[in-house]
Amino acid sequence: MKKYVFIFIGLLYFSAGKAQGFDVGVDFYNRYVFRGVDFGSSPSIQPTLAFSAGGFTIGAWGAFSTGTGIYDSFNEADLFASYDFDFGLSLLATSYYYPGSSWFELEDEISSHAIEVGAAYSVGGFSASAYYMLNDTRYGSGSQGGDTYFELGYSISNVDLFIGAGDGWHTVNNNFQVVNIGIAATKEISITEKFAIPVKVAFIVNPNTEQAHIVAGFSL
Repeated sequence: MKKYVFIFIGLLYFSAGKAQGFDVGVDFYNRYVFRGVDFGSSPSIQPTLAFSAGGFTIGAWGAFSTGTGIYDSFNEADLFASYDFDFGLSLLATSYYYPGSSWFELEDEISSHAIEVGAAYSVGGFSASAYYMLNDTRYGSGSQGGDTYFELGYSISNVDLFIGAGDGWHTVNNNFQVVNIGIAATKEISITEKFAIPVKVAFIVNPNTEQAHIVAGFSL
């Protein structure tokens, strides 16, 4: 488990030293829904910090609930690294971490880091992605080890259609099932002649939990 975290730290140091550019941003959503699963009923603030060099990007992303109740105070702070090829293929690795446990806890099963690798390919308006969880941290950050998730999508203009299925921590019974069906649309709202805010609204259905969600937010 330690080697995965050391790889992320090493990549962050390498990227920062040779970065050609960096990006910061923050999204504001009425709730945090990830792969069809709802993580709390309160608004979520989601910051991003990323460094890029060519096709390589490494950074940190988080989701922090504005609620204070036991069921609506979900927080997440992830590290990620990705490489984008010119022909539409992207490779991705993510370390999921949930504040409240020790960030330095790296032992098997009780590790606070769930490490996932994935690949995505897009051509025209079509996209396909697949993800695989490397480690079993069911007594720590919750992954079963070997958890999978697959998603197909189609984009036309400012509208995205998607359907995703997974197992492990994506479902209530760990079996492979469809968990994420939806449609999303984005529109830019002009504030001034030179400044506009992108607003996104999505309708999401999770057949596994038998729940539907409407997610709305904007980015800065």
